[in-house]
Amino acid sequence: MQYMCNYLQNLGIMFKNLSAVIVSTALGLMLTVPALAGDRVEDFHSWAAIEMTGGMSRINPNLKYKLFAQGRFGDNSTRFTQALIRPGIGYAINDKVTVWLGYDWVPTSRPLALKRPFNDHRVWQQLSLRDNYSFGTVISRTRLEQRFFDIPGSSDVAYRYRQMFKLSTPMPSVSPRFSFVVWNEIFIDLNSMDTGIRSGLNQNWGFAGIGYRLNKKTSVEMGYLNQFINRPQSPRPDQMNHVLAVTMFVNF
Repeated sequence: MQYMCNYLQNLGIMFKNLSAVIVSTALGLMLTVPALAGDRVEDFHSWAAIEMTGGMSRINPNLKYKLFAQGRFGDNSTRFTQALIRPGIGYAINDKVTVWLGYDWVPTSRPLALKRPFNDHRVWQQLSLRDNYSFGTVISRTRLEQRFFDIPGSSDVAYRYRQMFKLSTPMPSVSPRFSFVVWNEIFIDLNSMDTGIRSGLNQNWGFAGIGYRLNKKTSVEMGYLNQFINRPQSPRPDQMNHVLAVTMFVNF
């Protein structure tokens, strides 16, 4: 366990050294997304998720765990399209900085899967930054993923970088329980592979909605999420999904 804690601490130092370059790159790429969205198909999706986070003080006071589960329904929300199961373990460097290691299982079907359903397995490393200001709470999430697909003939590993910035602003004029939430996340493929992935912009997600605190441990966020999927050098057009997204957060 001490080895794991030391590894997580070293991972946090590495992310800190890279953070300035990563953030500036992500901001620049976010500005290019509208220009890249040319011919595309559009769809309406419904996503529902729950995220549970807790401490592991019996092992180490700095250790945390996380479990995220989400169901996604596309084709005008008439069919199962994708699911996501994400366990992770984190190490809190301080009250603002946490580094994470985890795994994703992402079974994918039509309309995102072209010919047959497949599974996307991901190993990921993440740096989470959180700070409170007079105008609200700001969160930055930097994630590196190694992706493995069970598609016949595929043996490559896809590497992807993700950067998310989130702002949650209280709405005291409405209720102390309500907040206005906006965030954006950009996805960058770092290599090309035989499944058709090409290096460069992969996706961009933009969200705007309302947060509601049910109690000290539980809150809900609901709103509109715009998912843009970039498909360069592909016979399939780019895709823009209009998503009704609902997420429950539980902190133990």
